[in-house]
Amino acid sequence: MGRVFTVELDGRIYRCRFCHTHLALAQDVVSRSFHCRRGKAYLFNRVANISVGDKEERMMLSGMHTVADLFCCFCGQNVGWKYELAHDRSQKYKEGKFVLERGKLVDGIDAEFYIDTRPSGSDADEN
Repeated sequence: MGRVFTVELDGRIYRCRFCHTHLALAQDVVSRSFHCRRGKAYLFNRVANISVGDKEERMMLSGMHTVADLFCCFCGQNVGWKYELAHDRSQKYKEGKFVLERGKLVDGIDAEFYIDTRPSGSDADEN
């Protein structure tokens, strides 16, 4: 396997909980009311830095769907799934969209930041 290149996203981001790779932008969230076996999940229009697994038929809470698992391209962790095909007409809006499990994400709002409080180059530095 060669070197892994990732895309850096700008704005409020969601990152992989395991390696902090950027996965999606908050502005691309379609719905925050999805659920999976392990808890909450978010539906996205777009994601980044993922690899898509094989398609398979899976019975979901909303019926039968053709889905593919999503993996972080950096650490390989399963982070969600992609809706490839919805068998029920009322679920067609999900096709081509991505679900990321909330428990496998870190919200990209960084509470930590660094402020350099040392004096910078000024007249006091000159001798």
